[in-house]
Amino acid sequence: MSDFITRRGLLASATTGFFMTAVPEWAEAREQTVASTRRTIGPNDKIRMGLIGAGGSKGGFRQGLGDMRGISGQPGVEVVAVCDVDLTHLEEASNVFGGKDKGVAKYVDFRYLLDRQDIDAVVIGTPDHWHAIVASMAMKAGKDVYCEKPMTLCLGEGKELVKIARKMDTVFQTGSQQRSDDKFRLACELVQNGRLGKLKRVVAHLPAGREQGPFEVRDVPEDLLYDMWQGPAPERPYVKDRIHGNFRYWFEYSGGMMTDWGAHHLDISQWGLGRDGDGPVKVSAKARVPKEDPTNCSYTTAVDFEVTYTYADGVELVASSQGENGVHFYGENGSWIFVSRGKIGASDPKLLTDPLPANAKKLYVSKSHHGNFVDCIRTRKRPICDVEIGHRSVSVCHLGNVCIRLGGGELLWNPKKEEFVGGEKRIEANALRTYRYRGGWTL
Repeated sequence: MSDFITRRGLLASATTGFFMTAVPEWAEAREQTVASTRRTIGPNDKIRMGLIGAGGSKGGFRQGLGDMRGISGQPGVEVVAVCDVDLTHLEEASNVFGGKDKGVAKYVDFRYLLDRQDIDAVVIGTPDHWHAIVASMAMKAGKDVYCEKPMTLCLGEGKELVKIARKMDTVFQTGSQQRSDDKFRLACELVQNGRLGKLKRVVAHLPAGREQGPFEVRDVPEDLLYDMWQGPAPERPYVKDRIHGNFRYWFEYSGGMMTDWGAHHLDISQWGLGRDGDGPVKVSAKARVPKEDPTNCSYTTAVDFEVTYTYADGVELVASSQGENGVHFYGENGSWIFVSRGKIGASDPKLLTDPLPANAKKLYVSKSHHGNFVDCIRTRKRPICDVEIGHRSVSVCHLGNVCIRLGGGELLWNPKKEEFVGGEKRIEANALRTYRYRGGWTL
């Protein structure tokens, strides 16, 4: 499918049946053969990349665009295609990577980008409600995947993505980039090696949410293909505060600060706890949520919250909208280590500076999240924030939101079976593990 050049052409394509309503046949057929036909990329070969979702708010930093800038800055990487349903973002992204002069194709439907057999990997910077669907189809099309955090919108999506990634032998990096930061790795390495003695408690301090709305319903801007933006989400009237950076405050598209920052700090909490393939066995929550709006034009995610997770060994993890942004690890005798972006501290500075013994456990070292992804594409090793890690970390976030949406209280969770067990709310809670897609979309 040829790329589109003019805004008029892009808009015309959206009104003349360009958007497919069913999954293309290749999504099923190619899955059977792609693992054996994926191109072997040598040390001197170019890695050809596509960007799906230039993301974020107009005029500010856009995560998908930022990720692709970081990845394309690695040696031997070439951007050959970009896709976005905001035509202004699409044009800007194309220009950033050289435009038509460098052969950068433009698409408004990601499926045509994925149908290109010359693309090795993609960056997914869409709103969260698109992550799992795009990632699933990308893997089935033989692409390696860098997917922005949070990796999924609900618990069930992650479990399925792990299955697909393993079947397709996909290199899958989740964008929880704090794992590639020396300070976060040091904190987790010290905790895992008993520097605090017996770990008692972990507190992840996240930003509070927002309570705003109802917002004014407006006409859809001419440069936005809004129906495609909504995609699998419920059909809703257009308000400008629903899209771009604000999508994270609506449960239809995201999980509020519980998933937005939780995908960072709860990921680090899981790392420090040594629970990358596991999770808590109990969750309880108390939260202040926005008043229900029958017009569906107000933010819906939690404003203030305190979610407590209990692990099988009795350690508690608390996700709180209070306190300094970062993660506190608490051990014996009042000892603690605190880490955030650009900062690490401890109850005693020697906790950070005294060397670990020669036989200490060493954690995965990545100096660059983007560079680690590119390196793994070439070596076929698993990246530092592999799909299983991304799934397990964001599952902690989702567990908190399920508890909040059911009015708080306590829920019991089986991390091995990945289901809620026991209690009056078990059936309701298990129903919230999945998300009903609109318009025939599927994983």
